[in-house]
Amino acid sequence: MKDMGALRYFLGIEVDQCKDGIFLSQRKYVMDLLKDYGMLQCKPLKLPMDSHVKLTSGEGDPMPHAEPYQKLVGKLIYLTLTRPDIAFTVHVLSKFMHQPTSIHMQAAKRVLRYLAGSPRQGILLANNSSVQLQAYCDSDWGGCASTRRSTSGFCIL
Repeated sequence: MKDMGALRYFLGIEVDQCKDGIFLSQRKYVMDLLKDYGMLQCKPLKLPMDSHVKLTSGEGDPMPHAEPYQKLVGKLIYLTLTRPDIAFTVHVLSKFMHQPTSIHMQAAKRVLRYLAGSPRQGILLANNSSVQLQAYCDSDWGGCASTRRSTSGFCIL
């Protein structure tokens, strides 16, 4: 066994050990994602999802091939490990993996524009915080426009 020093990267996640704790981010992954989709110089957005747009399955022109959308959403799902701020938006986008449209691809690229504004954002695992179990839940009572189904979820930290 060999000591290779302090951990810097693990499965594409940057690990920065600072005086406040351990900071986890995927800055390089975000920058590579922006480069792959030609969005390095795009205008950043403040929100990952437009609150005035309700995504539905029949809206927009069907994409001839679903693979580009599926790959992008898959990469965004991996990014949610250190970016909980995009988790809800990526969840909504993943509902349309089977038959995406141009509107869905636009919404996915909007997430990239949001990421361009804060590529270094991540999670701080503070070393001085007390460990306390917290639970959150929420629902949207009939929020799906096409099926009128409710969505609920929970998170335990």
